[in-house]
Amino acid sequence: MSIETENKKIEEEMREVARNLLREKKVNVVIGYTKGTVPLSSTPIIITSENNVDKLIWNNLCYVNLAKYLVPRIPQLIDPEKGDLKVGIVSKGCVGRALVHLSVENQINLKNVKMIGIPCNGIINRKRIEKEIGEKEILELFTSDQDIVVKGKDFEAKYSYDEYINELCKVCKVKSPPKIVDFKDSCLGECQEVKSVDDNFTDVVEFESKATQDKWSYIKEALQSCTRCYACREACPMCYCNLCFVDQNKPIWFEKTTEISDILSFHLIRAMHLAGRCVACGACSSVCPVGIDLNLITRKLEKIVKERFDFISGIDSNKMPPMMDYNMNDREEFMLEE
Repeated sequence: MSIETENKKIEEEMREVARNLLREKKVNVVIGYTKGTVPLSSTPIIITSENNVDKLIWNNLCYVNLAKYLVPRIPQLIDPEKGDLKVGIVSKGCVGRALVHLSVENQINLKNVKMIGIPCNGIINRKRIEKEIGEKEILELFTSDQDIVVKGKDFEAKYSYDEYINELCKVCKVKSPPKIVDFKDSCLGECQEVKSVDDNFTDVVEFESKATQDKWSYIKEALQSCTRCYACREACPMCYCNLCFVDQNKPIWFEKTTEISDILSFHLIRAMHLAGRCVACGACSSVCPVGIDLNLITRKLEKIVKERFDFISGIDSNKMPPMMDYNMNDREEFMLEE
């Protein structure tokens, strides 16, 4: 089946579920994706009427993790008299995982959320294509069979879809939102039975084989173009602190410059805050204006957490993440003298 045929099928089924939820008043609003104003983009949309359901779209540019809009709740999702509204939210696998994990951290109540499950078939790596196109203006992008077609005023280019989707999409094991035992009615549409995730983390094996100095050089080179715009933080569904460590004045953890030492401090501390919490959606890398791929750092931490604690975020609504829990059998050899 071609990519465009898959997308059309996903879109039709998604709209039908959303339309029924609104018609039957099981939700007050639906959050989903709609067409962006420029090529290579989509944008979130909030609809309150079944008459607007046809504005919902699905394509391979829907990179925003919509769970971000639930914590903290934006004004459109709150009734001045009734409080939080019931929300339907278009959910690919990583959005579903984010919602489950946010419920574990007591940030949302899944009783008020209906996941409109879709089988995600991957997100296009926009930054990689933009980098290869260079300064040429992209006027149109679409999928054709198994290719990504990019058109401009004086050019047309084709890219293999399987190669030019996000790296995280290539290794993703949870394409649709997970079914939750305690909230059987929370997921409608395409939902996935997930008891565990068999992930061999082949995407980080090459990095692990490098010498220590080579690893450090790789990370420094990858992050040195960071402008400290914090787009990665703003896009992350797990970055919901009222006051981020980087914004604190007392104490000041590090300076707010674009010196490499401050850049490294920000990204590595933020990565540690995501240990056992990252849902591998790749939103942080997708929104980076300078095209930094942060996924290697978060995937490495995901691997450590899986090996040490046998934990994958966002698939079990009853299991606490390792940084919020403990077990008397937890390994602690790093704390012991030899």
